[in-house]
Amino acid sequence: MTFDPLPIGWQDLPPRDRLLHTAHALFYRDGIRATGIDRVIAESGVTKVTFYRHFPSKNALICAYLEYRHAGWVAWFSDALQRHGKTLRQGAHRVHALAPALAEWLGSEHFRGCAFINSVSELGETVPEVVEIARRHKLEMTALLATLLPVSAQQTQDAQALTLVVEGAIVRVQMGEPVRAVVATVSRLTNALVPALAPREG
Repeated sequence: MTFDPLPIGWQDLPPRDRLLHTAHALFYRDGIRATGIDRVIAESGVTKVTFYRHFPSKNALICAYLEYRHAGWVAWFSDALQRHGKTLRQGAHRVHALAPALAEWLGSEHFRGCAFINSVSELGETVPEVVEIARRHKLEMTALLATLLPVSAQQTQDAQALTLVVEGAIVRVQMGEPVRAVVATVSRLTNALVPALAPREG
């Protein structure tokens, strides 16, 4: 996943893809409620008729945006955990891959928080489909975090604890705390978890 919300050459894509990429950029950067359909249509370079041919409502576009964001973010996170896991010193626990992986995203100039937390905060229960997509996203993120942990009776609980670490890091950076300080805190928390994991290895 590129953190640039508009990929190179997006203007040459088919109309539906242009609409989706434009919505992704605007919804994530400026917010869903602040971004009207007319703006998405204008910036994507399509007609209103074309828009409604692909998306019968703004809610349909919102859901498509979140599904697109989900697929891209999960693919990036999985790849980042694997890449940083391969660079760890010999004998280091896999959970140490989390902090440098998060640093990639939190330090991006395009970072605007979690699209799913933001969407639920904006829309609440008014669009139930958004809540469902957000819940599924968080479950898949937790499942990826579980792969960093040894199989044990506590694996699910430990993965949920790491999920809270990730969520806290997102919010702290979104509130303006320096990325380096937040990533250092994530490292300290994962370091503190490792002794509890060690007896369960093997």
